[in-house]
Amino acid sequence: MSAAAEILGYGFYPERLEKRENWLERTLRHPAMWVGRDIGQGSRRYEKLVRDVNAEGVKFEGLDLEGLLAAANALRPALKREGFTDELVARAFALVRATAQATIGMRHYDVQLAGGWVLLSGRVAEMETGEGKTLTATLPAATAALAGIPVHVVTVNDYLAQRDAEEMSVLYQALGLTVGCVTHHVSPHERRPQYDCDITYCTNKDVTFDYLRDRLRLKGRPRPLRHALGKVTGQGGDSGLNLRGLHFAIVDEVDSVLVDEARTPLILSAETDSGALERIYREALEIVAQLKEGPDFVIEHQRTHIRITEDGKKRLGELAAGKRGLWTGPNRREELARQALSATHLFHRDQQYLVVEGKVQIVDEFTGRVMPDRSWERGLHQMIEVKEGCELTGQRETLARISYQRFFRRYIRLAGMTGTAKEISGELWGVYRLKVMRVPTRKPVQRKIEPLQIFDTQAQKWEAVVASIRREHEKGRPVLVGTRSVQASETLAAMLAESGLDHRLLNARQDKEEADIVAQAGKPGWITVATNMAGRGTDIKLAPESLAAGGLHVIVTELSESGRVDRQLFGRCARQGDPGSCEIFASYEDDIITRYASLAPGIAGKAPGKDLTGPALFKFAQRRAERIHGMMRQEVLEMDDYLGDLLAFAGRPE
Repeated sequence: MSAAAEILGYGFYPERLEKRENWLERTLRHPAMWVGRDIGQGSRRYEKLVRDVNAEGVKFEGLDLEGLLAAANALRPALKREGFTDELVARAFALVRATAQATIGMRHYDVQLAGGWVLLSGRVAEMETGEGKTLTATLPAATAALAGIPVHVVTVNDYLAQRDAEEMSVLYQALGLTVGCVTHHVSPHERRPQYDCDITYCTNKDVTFDYLRDRLRLKGRPRPLRHALGKVTGQGGDSGLNLRGLHFAIVDEVDSVLVDEARTPLILSAETDSGALERIYREALEIVAQLKEGPDFVIEHQRTHIRITEDGKKRLGELAAGKRGLWTGPNRREELARQALSATHLFHRDQQYLVVEGKVQIVDEFTGRVMPDRSWERGLHQMIEVKEGCELTGQRETLARISYQRFFRRYIRLAGMTGTAKEISGELWGVYRLKVMRVPTRKPVQRKIEPLQIFDTQAQKWEAVVASIRREHEKGRPVLVGTRSVQASETLAAMLAESGLDHRLLNARQDKEEADIVAQAGKPGWITVATNMAGRGTDIKLAPESLAAGGLHVIVTELSESGRVDRQLFGRCARQGDPGSCEIFASYEDDIITRYASLAPGIAGKAPGKDLTGPALFKFAQRRAERIHGMMRQEVLEMDDYLGDLLAFAGRPE
């Protein structure tokens, strides 16, 4: 069956029907996820592709833009009729490469051709950072679009979606293809025209929420008969829908989107009136201030959860005595207290959220960016607003929900790319049935990673960080310093200012200046302090003087809960064979130790069954965090399946 026929066979709103797993399949999924799968090489297959592309490329040499467009128009019917045969894929890739060279002055390398083949075949391409994944994605995206398949290129934030769409649009347009871009700033009525384009760049959150809005509009799964009747009567059809279905998704930074961010389901909600609840929230905060950690409640930092003890429940009943309304029921009373305790002890200003113009705005822990229209559920957001003295917004009523696992499995074709997939190849296969294939680098990697430097206290660590920055700055090297939170970035920035070191700061408060800050980060002696915003997808171009001085120097000031996040920051340096180096600083007071190694701050101690100190302790803590997060993702998936069955029985969408 041809590629176009395969898509058309799914109806007016194509998406893959989920196969319900029986108990045996669910049981077998676990070992598949945690044992892992070998990373497939497939080198012989894509070596042949590279030879075929080079042979086909002779046909397009010397063609002007009109000639290239004519060649693209001639290729369309063959792709729609015959599908992705080896011959047609090689011809399409050669055409895209020739067009890229003619329009944006970039020619795909052989390793990028290999990466494009991996993506078009519905796999995950593990490509080293700096190998040009943005350009690689144009090969399968353009080939699929020429075959009549709408393509979503999904990335992790607005900045990357906007940047990639703008940079690659000239290439696509020269092939006769239309390009759209959906970010947070695109208004609701402008979204359908963007999704109607042949290729749409979008963020994972935007496309998922737009899909949920469509499901509400369709009152559940798309039904061809209801759609046909709606078009005849003029009371439905596809009017008001955002998407045309889920055809082919190419997910950039696939491990971040499909794994790291899959710990939390996406919930579409509507605001309700909560004016009468402000007094209750205030009372809850006042009451929990009288509870004591240990006897009354326990903070489970690993799961970001608070458990109220039996003594705490009794104490809570005594403190709430005489109050009416929600305080009279023990379950409702304990839920209020749990949310108030979470707002007090687990969510902190300039870490999990910012207060901007009197409003609480969530900071995405994975991207370091503000999510201005997102809110926490079940009254937690309002509890934090009361804590910060902000105007209370309405509580949110859940309309629909879905997990990333369940959403992306509905794409008829799914592929992804990242520089860090090896560690989670088992989970990608167990959940999404995605195989990982390693693509070799074009040039040998010259990155030097120094041994982990450990200090007893955070104060000692920050002093060492400043000393390292000064040392590299005096050599004339650009320095990129990665921090875990807005608060940490601003603390370090203040220390640099006191030391007389000029620098630029990039965190959620400076998101509008991001492009300018990144553009200058490769200048000789330039110092950039950033949160995770400077991690995935950030391409720092180095001046010749910077390369001569040794390239970019990256400093990690605190280990993340996943080693892949740290490796992404390392990947900002030593790209495409350039020189570069990394340093890692840590202390026994860091969150990774206090939360996951069960240690008192400032001392080395015992992990379960082991005596660990130094680097081994930090490795243990990081692996434990990854295991816990893996279990949380599995719980989200199982809960999503359960709710899906429950709501389907009740006749509600999702």
